[in-house]
Amino acid sequence: MCSTQRLTTSELDRGAELLKLGGVVAFPTETVYGLGACAFKPDAIAKIFQAKGRPSDNPLIVHIASASQLDLLVEHVSEVAKILIAAYWPGPLTLVMNKRPEVPTVLTAGLNTVAIRMPEHQVALELIRLADSPLVAPSANRSGRPSATTWQAVIDDLDSRIDAVVCGEPTRLGIESTVVDVTGEYPVVLRHGSITQEAINATMSSKIGPTATPASMNVESSDDGLLKRSPGTRHRHYQPRAKVILYSHDEIDSPFPLPASVQERVAWIGLEPTNHLMHASEMSRVCGSIEEYAANLYSFFRECDNRHIDKIYCQSVPKQGLGTALMDRLTRAAAQ
Repeated sequence: MCSTQRLTTSELDRGAELLKLGGVVAFPTETVYGLGACAFKPDAIAKIFQAKGRPSDNPLIVHIASASQLDLLVEHVSEVAKILIAAYWPGPLTLVMNKRPEVPTVLTAGLNTVAIRMPEHQVALELIRLADSPLVAPSANRSGRPSATTWQAVIDDLDSRIDAVVCGEPTRLGIESTVVDVTGEYPVVLRHGSITQEAINATMSSKIGPTATPASMNVESSDDGLLKRSPGTRHRHYQPRAKVILYSHDEIDSPFPLPASVQERVAWIGLEPTNHLMHASEMSRVCGSIEEYAANLYSFFRECDNRHIDKIYCQSVPKQGLGTALMDRLTRAAAQ
């Protein structure tokens, strides 16, 4: 394949034509850049797995632009799903539902469920409309690497591996969508994101009552069979080439064993500055909020890799609200 085409946001018709021809086109969403292919073209979907080096047992998320496209993918929308759709679509919420037989098995990794979301990003919505098809769109990066939040990051990982990238602005949220299974009586969060567990609990309680939000409806208590329905839960993800080291608020003033040698290069990112780390670090980033931390984490990881950083020290945050999703990404990035 030749070098990947760079398309402006005013050239979406060209991107749509490539998609209709079975091509693969990356595009911005509010979460991260997605790697798009028409959802009913198995050969095009196979190109995504090849370009990313993605395991074939890792299902993809389908992006839609209208309720009519939802009808192409599922036969029934449960009451639980209707409540969450009304509250959060378009937006960074993916719902796992029972699929129609026509949905390609390569898309769902052979499962009888399909993960679907309606993005709120206008470029993404317009590209889906012009392609006249739901689009599968996993994160536009090599599998296991930090997700791409800029079109330049897409090119770094996938140049010559995909047909085109729509060169939009950096993504706003910088963290993947929340994934919720709605095939049962209660919604079950499979992957945490910016639509938080607490928000979903409150939404369900307001519509059905407190019994609709049992303590068990979260990813920690889900079995592996359920987790298979969501990307980002079973394989290694979000890892830079540098070693990621987590530390807590209580360790801010503690001495760290760095650098190990004069050649070792370190970086730091977190909410609270620590003189010890910042003075020893080649790169540092103080984030004003958990939202800013999440939005900049992947781009910071990638900048560290570009500058050949050896270790990245990341401050842990409380596992509540968006902090739950951020800690999920940080923990996976630090896994050996």
